[in-house]
Amino acid sequence: MKMKIEEGNVDGFLSPQGNGGYYRYAAPCAFYGSPLPREAEGEDKKKKKPHFMNVFMCVPVAPGRSRVITAFPTNFGLWLHKIMPRWYFHICQNAILDSDMFLLHVEERNFAAAGVENWQKSVYLPTSSDSMVIAFRNWFRKHCKNQVGWAAPTVDQLPATPTKDKLMERYWSHVAHCRSCSAALKTMKALEVALQVAAVAVVGLLAVAKGTLATSVVQKTAVLSLAIVCFAASRWLAIFIEKNFYFQDYVHAYK
Repeated sequence: MKMKIEEGNVDGFLSPQGNGGYYRYAAPCAFYGSPLPREAEGEDKKKKKPHFMNVFMCVPVAPGRSRVITAFPTNFGLWLHKIMPRWYFHICQNAILDSDMFLLHVEERNFAAAGVENWQKSVYLPTSSDSMVIAFRNWFRKHCKNQVGWAAPTVDQLPATPTKDKLMERYWSHVAHCRSCSAALKTMKALEVALQVAAVAVVGLLAVAKGTLATSVVQKTAVLSLAIVCFAASRWLAIFIEKNFYFQDYVHAYK
């Protein structure tokens, strides 16, 4: 898809897409747009076309750290938001962020090692979709002198690279501060314990009642199957909790 840069100035830039969509960088921290074509002048506005936007606000808070705020407004499929819990949308968005997290962390250090004036030597940007990266770096150099409120980045200024489980952890970076995700985590942990208790209780019931309630092979098999299902469900839930609320590694080669 062809992309180009227009209206580049101190306030940011506009990047129209070949299909009629657009993205705009609104300096210094906002980036928004839509891959869908905008309404043409004179078009019948009574016919509401499907439309959605991607809105990102990325606020630098310290060398090597930023706070990301996202929103995805849309005028269709609104019923989904009424039946799907908010935490489910959050874990889906976190999976997308994970795809970039480690790469951006490494690239930032490559930029610092190459020097702020030679950042292009550490990357390969062959396509028109890379034009927004180039436009931002040019804006950053021209209007910010390659710095964000603190000294120009150097390798020593950036914090040491942590292990992946600390770099991409989700609990303290999001879950602990999100009412929906923290409530979902609390409920799932309680359900995990309940399933484990149920599995033990069912086996205990079988042992106690082997001479009364569960006398046949069929009954014993059914009770044992229920215990196994409860235990397996608790293990699956534990893995789900760990991957979606604490840490899940992202290996690009497997995606």
